[in-house]
Amino acid sequence: MKLRKLVLTALGTAVVLSSLAAAPAALAQAKEQFFPVLVYRTGAYAANGSQWANGYVDYLKLVNAKGGINGVKISFEECETAYATDRGVECYERLKGKNGGGTVFQPLSTGVTFALTEKAPVDKIPLITAGYGRSESQNGAVFTWNFPLLGTYWVGADVAIQHIAKKEGGVAKLKGKKIALVYHDSPYGKEPIPVLQELGKTYGFDVQLLPVAHPGVEQKATWLQIRQQKPDYVLLWGWGVMNSTALREAQSTGYPRDKMIGIWWAGAEPDVKDVAEGAKGYSALTLQHGAEPNSRVVKDMLELVYAKGQGTGPKAEVGQVLYMRGLLSAMLGVEGVRKAQERFGKGKVMTGEQVRWGLENLNLDQKTLDSMGFAGVMRPVQTSCLDHMGSAWVRVHTWNGSKWEFSSDWYQADEKNLRPMVMLASSKYAEEKKLKPRTPEECKK
Repeated sequence: MKLRKLVLTALGTAVVLSSLAAAPAALAQAKEQFFPVLVYRTGAYAANGSQWANGYVDYLKLVNAKGGINGVKISFEECETAYATDRGVECYERLKGKNGGGTVFQPLSTGVTFALTEKAPVDKIPLITAGYGRSESQNGAVFTWNFPLLGTYWVGADVAIQHIAKKEGGVAKLKGKKIALVYHDSPYGKEPIPVLQELGKTYGFDVQLLPVAHPGVEQKATWLQIRQQKPDYVLLWGWGVMNSTALREAQSTGYPRDKMIGIWWAGAEPDVKDVAEGAKGYSALTLQHGAEPNSRVVKDMLELVYAKGQGTGPKAEVGQVLYMRGLLSAMLGVEGVRKAQERFGKGKVMTGEQVRWGLENLNLDQKTLDSMGFAGVMRPVQTSCLDHMGSAWVRVHTWNGSKWEFSSDWYQADEKNLRPMVMLASSKYAEEKKLKPRTPEECKK
């Protein structure tokens, strides 16, 4: 008995000592704001996904290099999804409770966004889907945890038609035109269809739908149809290798690249660099920014992160289009935390629920953006409980054979066209899921 008592005492002492030893590490961990990072650095879309991931992670490093979020340092962990919805959900489940809980998830996939839309409210973790995801999630009364900040695919479709109308000399000139949509046959690619069809009815143009199967390397039949049907314009809603394949097929079939307009996920360096002169004249929408190598935030990145050997990817890609997209996405998450701290305590780690409040109350005016190094990169963003998008400004840039150049003034999506569609689709979703939309009064709580 004495021996047993001695053994138990020794074990108890060891457990206590072990706990004490672990306590400082646990305490330090609790003081960090944890950002789970869903990435795809492998698979068919790796060339595009890697640049976004590098920009995202680098911005978190830059914030830490500048002292954190009001002194709160950021920790992060990547999880590889390979752009597969099931793997994206697995990554979400693996990371959501780590290190005190996830701050915000950014799926970089419309399919994963659809899958997580019902999980986020249960786990009380916001989803930022900057420039992708469910277009109707702009309505924060119904989609209380989704934030399609800066724009949706419905915004992109509306602006694409505005741009075509301007090129043609006005909306009246759209009547009788044929506009083909070459799209990734996935939830992502199907998002713009309702808006294009509605605008087609309004302005009298015909919409031709041409789906392309994942990953998009086989498009000969698609471009044979284009050669036969001779659409006036082609809208490209592709991703990864699908984009460069489309441009090569357009070149080989003789379809003019200056009659092609891509969404912002079809307008980056990996899409055109291997086609080079063959892509000259091709235009794409931008999610406000383009390639921004001369911006102050990029200069800060090179000085405070890359000069110290802490950069995530190739230095040559810093400031390119998709790198900037990842960087901006991270910035929006960080600013959601910073805004939450204004209400719940500066210098404190914020919960997902508190960060949601921050994202619903973002007010990044131009002065603030300029001070952060984003002068000339983007315009102000202001959200509310009922508006989870906050901005609908878009520019167009064109590939000149060696680089992207802005080729339009700013466009703003037409709320008269889009708002009724957002409200109808979100109301239908609420009805299907038996959700009670928040009222403006509930938003004030």
